[in-house]
Amino acid sequence: MTHPGAAGISACRTLRPIWYRWGMPTQVRAVVSTAKDAPVEVVTVTVPDPGPGEALVAVQACGVCHTDLHYREGGIGDDFPYLLGHEAAGVVEAVGPGVTEVAPGDFVVLNWRAVCGTCRSCRRGKPWYCFATFNATQKMTLADGTPLSPALGIGAFAEKTLVAAGQCTKVDPSVSPATAGLLGCGVMAGLGAAMNTGNVGRGDTVAVFGCGGVGDAAIAGARLAGASVIVGVDVDDRKLAWAREFGATHTVNSRDEDPVEAVRALTGGFGVDVAIDAVGLPEVFTQAFYARDHAGTVVLVGVPRPEMTLSLPMLEVFGRGGALKSSWYGDCLPSRDFPTLVALHQQGRLPLEKFVSETIGIDDVEEAFARMGRGEVLRSVVVF
Repeated sequence: MTHPGAAGISACRTLRPIWYRWGMPTQVRAVVSTAKDAPVEVVTVTVPDPGPGEALVAVQACGVCHTDLHYREGGIGDDFPYLLGHEAAGVVEAVGPGVTEVAPGDFVVLNWRAVCGTCRSCRRGKPWYCFATFNATQKMTLADGTPLSPALGIGAFAEKTLVAAGQCTKVDPSVSPATAGLLGCGVMAGLGAAMNTGNVGRGDTVAVFGCGGVGDAAIAGARLAGASVIVGVDVDDRKLAWAREFGATHTVNSRDEDPVEAVRALTGGFGVDVAIDAVGLPEVFTQAFYARDHAGTVVLVGVPRPEMTLSLPMLEVFGRGGALKSSWYGDCLPSRDFPTLVALHQQGRLPLEKFVSETIGIDDVEEAFARMGRGEVLRSVVVF
């Protein structure tokens, strides 16, 4: 394993896009979760020709995200078998009829918010809340024909995947696939939690609870937005060191001291303007709730498990004012945000490469889950 800041990734993009041979589905190697808590398997998967509105993408890199582990653990649903992987970048190989937004040869980051343009949220001018996002209509299958459920409608721990064309966001092809793909989920979720949902502005004070990949992205987003104080909170000193690399002005180990009191002490006794929970545990959300200033904002971007519940005194909710928000995918609009963030990265203003702790092969995903669980990495990235 290499240090998060030492990832000099430049995955090869010499693949020559081809027009797909109609009527000849492709067989590829892919990572599949067959049952709850069972180790993942690398198996042969059949990918159909792209139909109307669909695109076939040759995956070049895909990050190992906590969401994929949640699928394997049965924490998101029970529609096994799952084709895992969703935080990916690659090259469009072929498109189906009616597709105009991408073409073979385009370098794209895959997203799980292909907005419909017609739902009640899109009609209100808030497509980042789209309630009817598109996925591919056709199913990828196991070799015996068993249909697969692609993680977040993508399924990118695979040499090739089939997605809705709207799930392909074109970005500058000079960026490393291992770096760009991270915008497809975790890094975008954290950046957006600060910049979009939390609306962090110049001079604001911010606390981020949980300094893994999503939390460090929130720290980077708060720094980019001009926050004056950024407090990283975690129980792991290694993660707190990462937080400082991404822009935390102060860090607090909540094993050693009360994080609420520590955050207040760092903000003149008031608390922060924006408190971000990047963990998704009731006790952490409660800490974030009390660590904010009056009329401040709490943002939940960490994903809780289905059985979790939250209890807060109603009088405190009323009396402290402000807002309690959930951040879905960082409230992003991929067509707007992905190219912008790639440009900021290329300008040296957003160190996306620091999130890549290691690059691995497709056979190493199960061990990458274990390293993630032990807190040893920000992101392991599968490269093809």
